[in-house]
Amino acid sequence: MSKQLAFYILFFVCFGMTTEVFFTAISDFISGEGSLRLMGHTYVWMAFIYALIPILFLNIYPKVAHLSLPVRLLIFVLFVYAIEFSAGFLLDIFTGQCPWEYTTGWHIMGYIRLDYALFWAGFGFILEKLFLFIEKNIHE
Repeated sequence: MSKQLAFYILFFVCFGMTTEVFFTAISDFISGEGSLRLMGHTYVWMAFIYALIPILFLNIYPKVAHLSLPVRLLIFVLFVYAIEFSAGFLLDIFTGQCPWEYTTGWHIMGYIRLDYALFWAGFGFILEKLFLFIEKNIHE
């Protein structure tokens, strides 16, 4: 593995898990399930899932970079749903439980929430900007 790929993996694992902690803290507070303590959470399994971000981006982004932003965001959301569903399904089979098990909202088998599409699109937008910033400023 190259140093550049190792950097990307470490960066996006940290960024993804941190974002998830913030997101769960804020969404739990808004829904009334959390408190002003804003305690968020994530799962260790997510490190492996977020490690896929740079691998997919390095392979897929060059093929979709010419597309309009809304189309790219739709593609990002579809990839997130495919990975989230697959990972949740496999974790359910191998561990007996999907860690994130959605029970509210528009969900499919508890593995993905369709009503999170805008959040995932926003996350994809931020990932794209971070990826391009790193490519331009760090790995020239």
